[in-house]
Amino acid sequence: MKALMVCSGGMSSTIVVKALRQEAEKQGFDLEIDAVGTGEVEDELSNVDYDVLLVAPQVKHLIKRFEEYAKNTNTKLMLIEPTGYTPFGAAKTFETLKTYQ
Repeated sequence: MKALMVCSGGMSSTIVVKALRQEAEKQGFDLEIDAVGTGEVEDELSNVDYDVLLVAPQVKHLIKRFEEYAKNTNTKLMLIEPTGYTPFGAAKTFETLKTYQ
C-alpha cells in the first residue's frame, strides 16, 4: 500500500509516519508512506500514484479540498482521529488504514 499523509507543514507528521512504518513492519505489512504539507498535496497526488490520502486532525478544516484532490486522482481518503495522531495512537490508525486496501 502506498499512502500520503497531509498535515500543516509536513513536519508534525514525521513522528506519526515513523510509528506507522514501525507498526507495518511489525505486522509484515507492505506500506510506503510519505508526508507533505497542505501546499504540496495536490501536486504530490497528481505526480505519484497513492492508494490512500491520510488527513491529519489539524487540517481537517480543509477536508473538502482534499476530497476533491482525492476524487480527481482516484485516491481513497482517510481522516485521522486526534487520538490516532500520536506515536501511541499509531497502532489504532494503522488498523484503520489497513481497511483501505
